[in-house]
Amino acid sequence: MEKVISAGVNSPGELNLYAMLLQFQGEFEKARVVLHQCLRRWPHYADAEVMLVTLGKQNLESGRLDSVRNQLQKLPLVDNDCDAMFVRAEFEYAQFKILDDLGQYVEAWPALERCNMLMHELNHYDAIGQTAFVDALIAMESAAEIQCGSPSSCNEPTPIFIVGMPRTGSTLLERALSRHSAIASAGELMDFWRQLHWSADVTPARSDGLLKIIQRSADIDYAELGARYLKQTQWRAQGRKFYIDKLPANIQMVAFIRRALPHAPILHMVRDPMDTCFSNFKAMFGNVSSYSYDLQALAHFYNQYARLTRHWHEQLPGAMLDVSYAALVSDPQSTLRAVLERCGLAMEESCLHPELNASPVATPSSAQVRESIHTRGLDQWRQYAKQLEPLRAAIGAV
Repeated sequence: MEKVISAGVNSPGELNLYAMLLQFQGEFEKARVVLHQCLRRWPHYADAEVMLVTLGKQNLESGRLDSVRNQLQKLPLVDNDCDAMFVRAEFEYAQFKILDDLGQYVEAWPALERCNMLMHELNHYDAIGQTAFVDALIAMESAAEIQCGSPSSCNEPTPIFIVGMPRTGSTLLERALSRHSAIASAGELMDFWRQLHWSADVTPARSDGLLKIIQRSADIDYAELGARYLKQTQWRAQGRKFYIDKLPANIQMVAFIRRALPHAPILHMVRDPMDTCFSNFKAMFGNVSSYSYDLQALAHFYNQYARLTRHWHEQLPGAMLDVSYAALVSDPQSTLRAVLERCGLAMEESCLHPELNASPVATPSSAQVRESIHTRGLDQWRQYAKQLEPLRAAIGAV
């Protein structure tokens, strides 16, 4: 991107991409300079505004709130154009983020609601399809007879899977563990899903494809599936004994992973239900994660996730280790020691300092995870407890 920009390419899309890459590298000040440059010329470019306000805590002196509100006033209130709706949603999100950082929660919530109403309209959540998928996973033939192997007994690099709901601290865990001398970070890989589709001879087609895979699960050659996955990914270990495959959605793949790679540790990040759901509701994932933009859809998705994890624990005891987010940030030494023990490794002091991890982070939490371990993420939902009461009731949180 630096070569492209130095060659004269100068448009909001390229500048935004450049800033995003700087953000992933942890070069936040350089990213801010690029985004300010972009917004001075193209103040209506909402992608840049969203990225700018998420790079750190906002204050009144920045002038971002006035700028965002000025752009919102220029946008039509009613517009059936999907692109225009998305732009308005982004500016509403930016307004929410600024007001939330300022502690102006009464004003912040309506902005988040307006953002998510637009995003929910643009991204339909298929509750029936999600229930059918979880039903099919639960009805699938049990893999309980497959025994977990010992990671330490393997001579080749071994994957460590980190799974769970999004926004539960999986990136923090990955950053801490990959500070260990024996563990590399491989990022969020789609390789297991791809090899599973190949092994089942199913064309990837979202929920329909996964349902077909479940129907054919008894005929899959799991030894071949595991071997293909390892051949495709082991290079990412870069000479280390373990490499982390952090894809939260692999919580749906636990039975398949257990069959194909019985020696691979599976770490399940667990966070307070309300903190988890609120963190998803305020994340602004773009045109993905359709469940996250409506409280009832969010409650339904979370309840299906909880139902599935209960099933895995009941039918596949010991298949995955629950890792508490609250414990990780409150007592990182004891928590990380237990996690590393599960992998057959001894604790190393470096794991307590994920903020010193220099590798890129390409997730929505890329700014937060470059900080020292802290507890500020606990109970954030309580600032909006009244507005979130329907969600709390729907998921049965106490």
